[in-house]
Amino acid sequence: MADPLLSFFLLLLSLLLSTTTTTTADDAATFLKLASALTPTPKGWSTTNSNDYCNWNGVKCDSSNNVISINLATQSLSGILPSELSTLSQLQSLSLQENKLSGALPSLANLASLREIYIGTNNFTSIPQDCFKGLTSLQTLSMNENINLESWVISTDLTESSSLTTFEASNAKIFGTIPDMFASFPSLQNLRLSYNNLTGGLPPSFANSEIQNLWLNNQEMGLSGNIEVLSSMEQLSQVWLQKNQFTGPVPDLSKSKNLFDLQLRDNQFTGILPVSLHSLPGLLNISLSNNKLQGPVPQFGKDVIVDNSGLNNFCVDTAGVACDPQVTTLLEIAGGFGYPVTLSDSWKGNDACSGWPFVFCDSSKKTVTTVSLGKQHFGGIISPAFANLTALTTLKLNDNNLSGPIPDSLAKLSQLSLLDVSNNNLTGKIPSFATSVKLTTTPGNPFLGSGGVPGSGGAPSPGSDSNTTAPGDGPNGKGIGGKKVSPGLIAGIVVGLVIVGVIGLFLLFKINIKKKRGKSGRVNDQENGDGISALVTNGSSGCTKGYGVLSEIQSQSSGNHSGRNIFEGGNNVISIEVLRQVTDNFSENNILGKGGFGVVYKGELHDGTKIAVKRMEAGAMGTKGMNEFQAEIAVLTKVRHRHLVALLATGRVTTKVDVYAFGVILMEIMTGRKALDDTVPDERAHLVTWFRRVLVNKDSLPKAIDQTLNPGEETLVSIFKVAELAGHCTAREPYQRPDMGHAVNVLGPLVEQWKPTNHEEESTSGIDLHMSLPQFLQRWQADEGTSTMFNDMSHSQIQSSISGGFTDTFTSNDCR
Repeated sequence: MADPLLSFFLLLLSLLLSTTTTTTADDAATFLKLASALTPTPKGWSTTNSNDYCNWNGVKCDSSNNVISINLATQSLSGILPSELSTLSQLQSLSLQENKLSGALPSLANLASLREIYIGTNNFTSIPQDCFKGLTSLQTLSMNENINLESWVISTDLTESSSLTTFEASNAKIFGTIPDMFASFPSLQNLRLSYNNLTGGLPPSFANSEIQNLWLNNQEMGLSGNIEVLSSMEQLSQVWLQKNQFTGPVPDLSKSKNLFDLQLRDNQFTGILPVSLHSLPGLLNISLSNNKLQGPVPQFGKDVIVDNSGLNNFCVDTAGVACDPQVTTLLEIAGGFGYPVTLSDSWKGNDACSGWPFVFCDSSKKTVTTVSLGKQHFGGIISPAFANLTALTTLKLNDNNLSGPIPDSLAKLSQLSLLDVSNNNLTGKIPSFATSVKLTTTPGNPFLGSGGVPGSGGAPSPGSDSNTTAPGDGPNGKGIGGKKVSPGLIAGIVVGLVIVGVIGLFLLFKINIKKKRGKSGRVNDQENGDGISALVTNGSSGCTKGYGVLSEIQSQSSGNHSGRNIFEGGNNVISIEVLRQVTDNFSENNILGKGGFGVVYKGELHDGTKIAVKRMEAGAMGTKGMNEFQAEIAVLTKVRHRHLVALLATGRVTTKVDVYAFGVILMEIMTGRKALDDTVPDERAHLVTWFRRVLVNKDSLPKAIDQTLNPGEETLVSIFKVAELAGHCTAREPYQRPDMGHAVNVLGPLVEQWKPTNHEEESTSGIDLHMSLPQFLQRWQADEGTSTMFNDMSHSQIQSSISGGFTDTFTSNDCR
């Protein structure tokens, strides 16, 4: 009888030989199909006999004739790869780059021995969903320049390739976010995903990775968010993030000792560059232009090539010169909020008292006395740097998303009289402010002061409006004199409050119903016999942010009115008496202008909110006048015109809509195209979307501009500047768009260059370039027959009806 052990080994050997023979036969059949699919047939290959495939050019086999490597790079091959490529089970390297291969890339799933894939610069049209699944030995995946691919997302199947060192897929039609999967690649050194359509932020798993070369530049829509994660990537040597929508400050990169190339231009970075960046030992090249960086101009070593030629918001123009102390303090305050883009756009220059929004100064001493940053949706913390503004009297930070404590240093401000931090998420102890300080902490801030989260104890300071402890209550729930309050009394109070609350809500509901039914009705002041009618817009036009446009219609009598008469504007309810106070009883000194129904007055509420009040003339009080006035409001809120950009930046009208429209006009002028053109293919029909793609690659811009312009090289330089401005003006988010002052600053220096080269052109066009803008406007209206837009008032009358200085105080941040 045969030895059982010997029989087992013979059977195993037979199975191995059978498997090897089958694998070899499969490889031969696969190569016959591959040779037939390629045009021209690779040199030394056969389309009829594959017995000798291991000796074909570019093919390597192991000792068992299993194919382990295919190298057909740069041979101008075309064709569609056969799906049988996935049967080459022992394949370790696949190099097909720089050919003309097309069709779907065959799935390479479960080729567990595959280490290298080079398929870049081809014409593949799609990638199977499971293409990279089960590639447990993969070290390099290079597929750059596959511009004909259908849009695809990066698959998390790649996490099975834990040995991956290089992943390159630039200009490969990738969209979506970058998956947060990089903790699975402890050996990854090179990540190149440039020229795609990636959106969202940098994944947290970048932290502590071994990535050395990070290329994420020139995304179609743009990656966004901050880049703080880079501060923990110690192995970085080259970082390309240009042409995206990144925001926030540039982080401290002092741990990246090997960093030599940092490209940050054409983003939305804000804040002050960290000093550590200037002293990186290996830094050779850095670009910062076209951001919103603040503070002093950075000064790098003489061996560093610095691209800082474009736009930024530095306080001075000279490298190494410090900012004014008050400017430095306010920038530090902005840093507590994460350096918002709105503050970077608003706080420009080196003089905080030169008209900075949200900041008010003592004009004689040039010291900041008021900072009003309420309702700006800022996150972050309240910076202790506020204490450096020693003349500060008023600080409004209400209605934001601030967290953390109120800094103790604020209590040391000797001039402070008002501090409003209501409607935030502050925690911790409330500092002991002087009794002269009016402190408002509620509503909001449920964990601020006593009864908050652990460690956040404390009580309201004298003068506080926070009411965090019930009146008459002592510690531990005891009443006056330390006597314990009975549970029955507490229950009775609670029930009573609930009943009162229900009744109050019912009354408010009834009042609201009446208001809706008679929004433009008459309100009588019974004490004085005055008849007052009000019609107020509902906030859909004019200023938003709850400001509203307030309008009063008054009869001939003009006695004192009770504060009970109120009008509804936006989200505000303001009494007639308040309107009289803020306009100085409708003083002529506060007149802004006159319209068909009355006079418009300026005013400023006690919280600093600027308003415009329209007071109807007595002669317009009739039903017809009311109807026409209501029609005027309706037109202002719903007007549409072919020369106006339709609202998308909610139905809310903002000044940034004007900026967007101006950007569209610039694009139309440069390209000679309509904003919307149904006569061209869909991908080019929407001018702004198409122009954004053009801006990604400046080399394509000359082909995009109107050829009738016939620009020379010098003119092209100017057009590039205008094109970049148009791109900024049409940014998707309003806060990413500049104000019109910035547009003027960009275009102003180009005026001289764009004047007609001879006087004949000037006279032919009928344009006098030496006219002022109002003069030119008058002439244009006369030529167009539209001068009636000013009714019967002359230009000089209109100009004189606007009190000097008031319009200058309205910025893009006052009225959106």
